[in-house]
Amino acid sequence: MHIHCGYDLAYTFNASTPVVLLLQLRAELSARIRAPEKFSIRPGVPYEKFTDAFGNRGLRLMAPAGLFEISGEVVVEDAGWPSPAFYSAHEHPVTELPPEVLTYLLASRYCEVDLMGRMAWDLFGGISPGWNRVQAISDWVHRRLRFDYALANPTRTASQACAEQIGVCRDYTHLAITLCRCLNIPARYVTGYLGDIGVPVDPNPMDFSACMEVYLGNAWHVFDVRHNARRIGYLPIAHGRDAADVAFTTTFGPHLLSRFVVKTYEVPQTLSAVA
Repeated sequence: MHIHCGYDLAYTFNASTPVVLLLQLRAELSARIRAPEKFSIRPGVPYEKFTDAFGNRGLRLMAPAGLFEISGEVVVEDAGWPSPAFYSAHEHPVTELPPEVLTYLLASRYCEVDLMGRMAWDLFGGISPGWNRVQAISDWVHRRLRFDYALANPTRTASQACAEQIGVCRDYTHLAITLCRCLNIPARYVTGYLGDIGVPVDPNPMDFSACMEVYLGNAWHVFDVRHNARRIGYLPIAHGRDAADVAFTTTFGPHLLSRFVVKTYEVPQTLSAVA
């Protein structure tokens, strides 16, 4: 199948303001792109492309005062199957982990590993290591939190979400990541597109979606903790230690979000070829 995804964002700035954008798909998806990735900004200003420390593709620019609009779209080929489960994937002793994944065992801005270790071991220490343990964590977090978009809080941490028992996809993801790290399982935060493909349509406005990836059996595996299901068509934009590393826009000055539209849907391949 082919999936069309994109965004249409608008900000109002009081003065010229530096902005960093993480809105392009991860480079690993480049071979699956079936229509050129489009990007536009209004008014047009110069921008610089860069790759950050996590391999995410970013842009930085100076947004002018007034209304500033950003839009983009791309068509990506997808197998059309839910993300696979690897039930035999095993945990690695810390001493055998690749050096580049060690950072995903540590506490970070939203993932307070140092606060939740005893709780994690009490809840999940007796479960067989590997895929089953991570799935048990996902099951528990999914039951623990109640989804409420109206109560989203950009400063809510994993331990706060656990105590408040409420959140949005980023809170589900932060809590699951923290519990995994407490058990010495590398886990990272991923943001991207996830449309309602193969599931009932969600009546809420679409947003970028947060998922967790865990390192088991010498590979990274995705877990959608908010839905606690294997979904079709997850397309990653950026990954990092937590949400602080993957914000789709970071502005270095005050602003007002004037418009926010995200779209993801399946399109016939004959149409996507000329999109």
